[in-house]
Amino acid sequence: MTRYWRRLRHAYYGWWLLAGSVVAVALAAGISFWSFGLYVDPLEQEFGWSRAQVAGGFSIAQLGAGFAAPLVGRWIDRYGPRRIILIGAVLTGASYLLLATTSELWQWFVYQSINAVFRQMMFFIPFQTLISRWFDRRRGLAVGILGTGFALGGLVLVPIMRAVIDAVQWEGSFVVAGIVTVAIFTPLCILLIRDNPSDIGAEVDGAAPPAGEPRTDPALTGVTVQVALRTPLFWVIAAALTAFFFGMVAWMVHGIPYFEAAGYSTERAALLFSIAAGGGVVTRLGFGYLADRIPRMEAAAMVVAGFIVCAFATLLITEGSVVGVAIFLVLWVVGASGGPMVEPLLLTRSFGLVAFASLLGIVQVVGSLHLASPIIAGAIFDATGGYEWALVMLMGSMGLSAALFWVAWRLPRPHYG
Repeated sequence: MTRYWRRLRHAYYGWWLLAGSVVAVALAAGISFWSFGLYVDPLEQEFGWSRAQVAGGFSIAQLGAGFAAPLVGRWIDRYGPRRIILIGAVLTGASYLLLATTSELWQWFVYQSINAVFRQMMFFIPFQTLISRWFDRRRGLAVGILGTGFALGGLVLVPIMRAVIDAVQWEGSFVVAGIVTVAIFTPLCILLIRDNPSDIGAEVDGAAPPAGEPRTDPALTGVTVQVALRTPLFWVIAAALTAFFFGMVAWMVHGIPYFEAAGYSTERAALLFSIAAGGGVVTRLGFGYLADRIPRMEAAAMVVAGFIVCAFATLLITEGSVVGVAIFLVLWVVGASGGPMVEPLLLTRSFGLVAFASLLGIVQVVGSLHLASPIIAGAIFDATGGYEWALVMLMGSMGLSAALFWVAWRLPRPHYG
């Protein structure tokens, strides 16, 4: 036992930081993304809003966050993730309190947008940048572990948030979300998070490079934003990711309502949605392990997009039957596991880390088109009373994504030292 604790005490600090990051990502993803579908029915019933209008709050909010992403990325590259995460957490907590006061549709749109912009400072971009700085040779595995936080958010937080909404209504749940966000993120930033290994005198990955290889700081390698934007590869990757997340984001908003429309109770729908999210914990670890051994991430992206096409096709063909949903869950878990991980790994491998956060922010601006998918899917439901044509649309977007990843696979990468 003494030897075990000694090994833990001398473990690479990056692993401790990664563990804290998983908790933070799980909390942020679970409250904001995975749980959004829980608000569709309560808001429809209380205010008489259409499904497209409720989903529009999510899309418009993410659009604002997307346009703020390059500025957030630039701040992170300049000031470091830690400071930006702390400021973003406090402001996000305050914006949840603002959401609790919603009484008009315009307020729903505006308050969601404020929340999404501040959340951009404490979620995807800063934590992807942080982990990419602390891990080099094992970056795929580290990003995979970080991705389990996103999956855990759906598995753990969706049932909790459903219980919170049942107990204190949707308004009270936003108050709870704000308090919990500040209570968790603030000590993480102050006590645990450090911007770079050099801040504590450590080496990246916790070990020296193999014999014969020069010592380098991966944070200092890569191309500038200007160079990256002049390459066709960057724009093809951005387009492929836009098409990919067009399908994923729509399902995150409409997954629970889809199961409800298929005849499942709200409790069963939330459970199925949680299983779809939580199943990614194991598959994301597996994907992360394999990612360090895959020479071109574009090939892996084509595979995961293909799995999601098959998942949506299964729901369409089986009309949400029990067997169909079971097959869907398997295909979705495998395909969606690689989704959030493909983006950072593609960018770091293609363009390095010098301007990683800035480039990730620009990709999110380009990808803002995918945020129309929840509105379109909601409008299709309002017009037809079902999700069949929405599923066809999402299959098409995933197929287009796979084709664009194939194009990116054939394009050369820029050279950098």
